[in-house]
Amino acid sequence: MMMIQFRPCNGVLRHTSMSPVVQRKREGTRREVFMRAEEAVASRTQKIMERISMSDEVGGAGGAYSYDALKRLDNIWSSICSAQTVQREPQQVVSSFPGILSHSRLAEKAVDIFDVVVCGGTLGIFIATALSSKGLRVGVVERNILKGREQEWNISRKELMELVEVGILDENDIEQATAVAFNPNRCGFQNKGEIWVEGILNLGVSPVKLIEIMKNRFISLGGVIFEGYCVSSIGIYDDAAVLQLAEGNILSSHLIIDAMGNFSPLVKQIRCGRKPDGVCLVVGSCARGFKDNSTSDVIYSSSSLKKVGDTEVQYFWEAFPAGSGPLDRTTYMFTYVNPQPGSPKLEDLLEDYWDLMPEYQGVSIDNLEILRVIYGIFPTYRDSPLPAAYNRILQFGDASGIQSPVSFGGFGSLTRHIGRLSTGIYEAVSGDFIDSYNLSLLNPYMPNLSTSWLFQRAMSAKQQSNVAPDFINELLYANFKSMQRLGDPVLRPFLQDVVQFGPLAKTLGLVMITSPRIIPLIFKQVIKHLVWPFSPISSCPYLIIRREVV
Repeated sequence: MMMIQFRPCNGVLRHTSMSPVVQRKREGTRREVFMRAEEAVASRTQKIMERISMSDEVGGAGGAYSYDALKRLDNIWSSICSAQTVQREPQQVVSSFPGILSHSRLAEKAVDIFDVVVCGGTLGIFIATALSSKGLRVGVVERNILKGREQEWNISRKELMELVEVGILDENDIEQATAVAFNPNRCGFQNKGEIWVEGILNLGVSPVKLIEIMKNRFISLGGVIFEGYCVSSIGIYDDAAVLQLAEGNILSSHLIIDAMGNFSPLVKQIRCGRKPDGVCLVVGSCARGFKDNSTSDVIYSSSSLKKVGDTEVQYFWEAFPAGSGPLDRTTYMFTYVNPQPGSPKLEDLLEDYWDLMPEYQGVSIDNLEILRVIYGIFPTYRDSPLPAAYNRILQFGDASGIQSPVSFGGFGSLTRHIGRLSTGIYEAVSGDFIDSYNLSLLNPYMPNLSTSWLFQRAMSAKQQSNVAPDFINELLYANFKSMQRLGDPVLRPFLQDVVQFGPLAKTLGLVMITSPRIIPLIFKQVIKHLVWPFSPISSCPYLIIRREVV
C-alpha cells in the first residue's frame, strides 16, 4: 500500500513527501530504466566491430573477430573471475576401463585405427605432420575447417628454421608463408629509455598459407583429417584409447595428443575446474593508415598503472608492420591480471585501447581504417607444464602449459619444442612407453617456466600495493639496460626465451650494482608467490622476458 503524506497550504492539500520505502522503489526503478538505456547504446567497440566485414571463424587463439565472439569470450572470462577457487564442475571427458578393447562393447564399432590421433588442428597439424613423416599413422580431429586465421603470427626466422630441421617445412615454404619482414625492433618503458634489437619477432607469417602448406603435406604423407568433428568422450583401455566423436564416429588409437589449447575439456577435467593463477588479457587491431611503418615494438610501455573499474592494471604494447599492405600495422595492448571479481573485461580494455593507441602510435584514429579487431585471454598455472594424468593421453602446445607465462600464444614455443617432442612421442609409441609416468617425462619440470611465472607476477599490478606506480616500468628498464650493457650474447638469449645460467648471473650482478634499491621492491611485489625452497634462478623473476604473438 502506498503511504503519502499531505498538509494544507492556503486551504489546498499539497503532496509533501512519500515514505522512504516508496522513494527507494522509485529511485530503483529510475536507475533500472537508466541502466537499460545505457545498455541500449552501443559501445564504441561494438560500433567499430559491426562496421567490419567478417571472415568465417577458424580454430586456434585469435581465430574469431566478431563482436558476438567477443561477448562470448567475455562471458567465459566473467565466469572464471566469479569463481572462488573452482569453476563449475568440468565435463568428464576421459574414463579408464579395465581390460582390453577387443573385450569391450566398442570393439566392433571403431571405424578407423591409428597410431596417434591429434585433437585440435591449428597447432596440432604441426606435430601430426612430424609424426606422419616418421611413418606413424596419424589422424587429426578439428571442430572447424582446418584453416589458419587472417591475423599473422610474429616470429623470428631462427624459430621458423626449427620446422625445417624437423623436416616438415623447407626454406621455400618459409618464403611462401612469410608476408612481411622488418627491422629493427624496439623495447621501451615510459620515457625511461629505449633499446633497439634486430631479428626478434621480425617476421609476419601468414597462418592461412602456413597451415595450408602443412595440411597438404600431412595428407600427402597418408594423414587423415576429420574436419567439423567434436570430441565427445575418450575411453582408456589396457591396449588402446577410444575416441568417440559427437557426430558418431569412433576412432581407436595407441596415443591421443590433446592440442585443443588453453580451454581444452581434457585440461579442465585434469585440473578439476580450478581457476587459473594468472591471466594475460590481450586486445588490439590491424589497421590501415600508418605512414611510419618500418619498425616494430617487441615490448613498450607508455604509462604507469591505470585504473579500470575497480582494478589497477599495467598496460604494455606491441606493434608490428602487417603483410596486407605498406600502411597496415598490428598493435596489441595487453596486461596481466589475477582472475577475481571486478577484473576488467576485454571490452573494457578495448574501450581504453581506442583512446590510448592513437597517442601511442602518433596517429589519429579518424585517419585509420580498422581491418580487424583482435582479442584473447591466456590463462597460466604455476604448476606447468602439465604432466600426463592418464595413460595414452599427452597434452601438447598451449594445452600442456609449456609456453612462457608472459606470452600470449604458443606458436613460438611449438617451434622450439617440436623437434624434441616429435622424437620422444615417436619413441614412446614405437616402444609402447605410453603410460602416464613415461609420457610425463616428455613434459618435465622446467625452471625457466617457474622463473617466467614470477616475472609475470612482477609485471602484474598488485592491488593495494605500496610500491610506486612506475615500479614495473623501472624494473623492466633496469633489467633491459643491464642486458644491453652486457652485450648481444646476454640480451639475445633473454629475448629468445633461452635461459642460461651465465647470462642470468651476469644480469643479476649488474642490476644489483646499478639499481640496488630495486631488489627489495621486487620481493615486495612477488613475495607471496614464492614457493620455498626455490632455486637461485627462480629467485630472480625480473631477469627474463619473451614475447610470443599468435
